[in-house]
Amino acid sequence: MCFSFPGRRRGAHIAGAFRRRRCTVSMQRLLLPSLKAFTGSRSVGLLVHRAASRVQCGCSFGSRHPLRPGQYGTVTEVALQSGKAAVPLPSKAAEQAVGRWLLVCSGAVAGAVILGGVTRLTESGLSMVDWHLIKEMKPPTSQEEWEAEFQKYQQFPEFKILNHDMTLAEFKFIWYMEYSHRMWGRAVGLAYILPAAYFWRKGWLSRGMKGRVLALCGLVCFQGLLGWYMVKSGLEEKPESYDIPRVSQYRLAAHLGSALVLYCASLWTSLSLLLPQHKLPETRQLLWLRRFAGGTAGLVFLTALSGAFVAGLDAGLVYNSFPKMGDTWIPEDLLTFSPILKNVFENPTMVQFDHRLLGITSVTAITVLYFLSRRIPLPRRTKMAAVTLLALAYAQVTLGISTLLMYVPTPLAATHQSGSLALLSGALWLMNELRRVPK
Repeated sequence: MCFSFPGRRRGAHIAGAFRRRRCTVSMQRLLLPSLKAFTGSRSVGLLVHRAASRVQCGCSFGSRHPLRPGQYGTVTEVALQSGKAAVPLPSKAAEQAVGRWLLVCSGAVAGAVILGGVTRLTESGLSMVDWHLIKEMKPPTSQEEWEAEFQKYQQFPEFKILNHDMTLAEFKFIWYMEYSHRMWGRAVGLAYILPAAYFWRKGWLSRGMKGRVLALCGLVCFQGLLGWYMVKSGLEEKPESYDIPRVSQYRLAAHLGSALVLYCASLWTSLSLLLPQHKLPETRQLLWLRRFAGGTAGLVFLTALSGAFVAGLDAGLVYNSFPKMGDTWIPEDLLTFSPILKNVFENPTMVQFDHRLLGITSVTAITVLYFLSRRIPLPRRTKMAAVTLLALAYAQVTLGISTLLMYVPTPLAATHQSGSLALLSGALWLMNELRRVPK
């Protein structure tokens, strides 16, 4: 025979509820002051009450019950959901989203650099003789509009000296080349600014990442202004000179250099967010390898930047032979300008000589870097980065020599310029693989 005691059951139930209530009050007293100081939200008390309700005192301590919608079980979740004044912490998924965004942005910057190179090779950069942020987004549509645009171009030195017999159809081609480059640049700006505002509002950017994203957005705006500043140098009248009108090689190098900095910063940040970091043993050999990889990447950057002076001065058409420059290793007109330092930036012979020297030094450094990496036990992905960098280096040297020997054909020269970005990307990838794990 079984006996039931409703009074005992009810008493036990009341005692259990009392113990849970005491536990809830204890958690509120413990968590509420710190959470209020952290978030400043009046709704923290309710959330702590819901969080505390998960803890079961007595014999049922540690048992888990499914949460109902609106309940939060950890302090982090309470902080994340406690109101507008909360400071959300970006999750791993948010970091992956930001990393993929910056990877797409770096690809867009690479496209702008390549398109800008083609615009320079086809001598199209001076076809649009004014700059308007919004107005010029609409191209000419009628015959009258095209005639008016062509007449504006005819007032500047490039038409008067170089293209005085150009037809309207030929003008449309170079105009559309420059137009495409400018519109691509605007698209790059939007690709940075709009997602940055979205991620900022969603709370997916850490404090350090906010500063970096602001710097990237500022740099992309500065890059557009610098592009117009460069174009203006080619539109200026120079009565004492009858040379082919071209933009200043200094401004061209500044324009390319800022684009490369933007590309490198975006790619490095995206790789740091997307690729899991290796926990490599901090040995002396690894330290030297890391430093050598950083120096090699800097050398690759400098070589790519020197290409802007080659393009700006048409220095690729001076000596079209390799390995010698003409019949000698060191040409006689290497130091014809005075003062001597002026030859480095304004003498086409010296500019080509420097670019050759930097290219050979870069591929030598990358070869040494590869063999050094083989002497250290490295993860498979890091070894793949080293092999990729070596292959890209020799492919880039082959493209450069071929471009020189064939008198700089546009398709080959554009491929060579694209190869410099690929090589720089490989160097950044290897550097990222070797980076130190923060403690």
